[in-house]
Amino acid sequence: MNTMTFESRGENAAAAPVANRAAIADDKAMLRAAAELTRDLVQPRPTLYWADLVGSAVVGYAALAVAVTVASTGWAVLAGVVAVLALYRGMSMIHEISHIKHAAVPGFRAGWNALIGVPMMIPSFMYEGVHNLHHAKTRYGTAEDPEYLPLALMRPWTLPVFILVSALAPIGLLIRYALLAPLSALSPRLREAVVARYSALSINPHFRRRAPQGEEKARWTRWEIVTSLWAIALLALTATGAVSLKAFAIFLAVGSGVALINQVRTLVAHLWENEGEPMSVTAQYLDTVNVPPPALLPVLWAPVGLRYHALHHLLPGLPYHALAEAHRRISKVLEQDSPYHKANYAGLPGLVGKLAAATMRGR
Repeated sequence: MNTMTFESRGENAAAAPVANRAAIADDKAMLRAAAELTRDLVQPRPTLYWADLVGSAVVGYAALAVAVTVASTGWAVLAGVVAVLALYRGMSMIHEISHIKHAAVPGFRAGWNALIGVPMMIPSFMYEGVHNLHHAKTRYGTAEDPEYLPLALMRPWTLPVFILVSALAPIGLLIRYALLAPLSALSPRLREAVVARYSALSINPHFRRRAPQGEEKARWTRWEIVTSLWAIALLALTATGAVSLKAFAIFLAVGSGVALINQVRTLVAHLWENEGEPMSVTAQYLDTVNVPPPALLPVLWAPVGLRYHALHHLLPGLPYHALAEAHRRISKVLEQDSPYHKANYAGLPGLVGKLAAATMRGR
């Protein structure tokens, strides 16, 4: 869903030592090597997709059940952390749904919605048709990109606000599906606003989504109804005591934890240094981040291939399980002065520090 509007530094932005990304030309050797070295990696592996999804859901919901029922506070917290990490991994597969050819992994979108999208109130239509705009060469980093804000050029306070506001995501999603969805069915004007402003997993507060058409509209309507019924049922069961307030609060806390981790990952997915100009593919790559091995923690906070986010922008059609091998091949072939190596970073703390320092320089 859309977040709040953040204030730019305006004239002070010129003080920040940010590279002119829009002036970077494409490195044809890098683009050619990336394409040629990975042609045999483009086929998704359905068994792995399903195993990853089902495994994440089973572990996540089992841990959530333990957190709700166990008497020990320590064990409840530990189970809650496991639930957050497992469900976050499952949720992250929405990224794959927006890229894969669905015939290559039959039924996966429906399975993901049933196991993750509906229970967590993030049906796949909230990302499909939105994320692809982020990858459009003429849209990336511009005002028309739903997933971009020039965070490096904004006020320092925007970073903690950007992260903390995500903790309210479960409340916002409950309002979206338990209240706005049914009410908007009665009011065309409200429906227009709900579709345009509250039906996308975006961070650009100025982004307005177009109404779905044809098959997309039918699929959207089907999953929105199911998600709305689930949200209403959850509130009704809690109000009547069938679901305890403790269980409801833990469910919301786990949802907040998932949203917080995802927002931190989003914070370091790019350098956020573009001021709205169209960029070459190489410039987009250099504004994006890889966190390859030997770093270990990205397995948790950037799962399902998200640790290779810059590489993904070079090759958005590669399935997540192929990115590590693609990175190994490309890194081995390209010289050290290639732009490819300049998008690789050591880990989360350094990336957060780099972004925070960029905002501080322009105060």
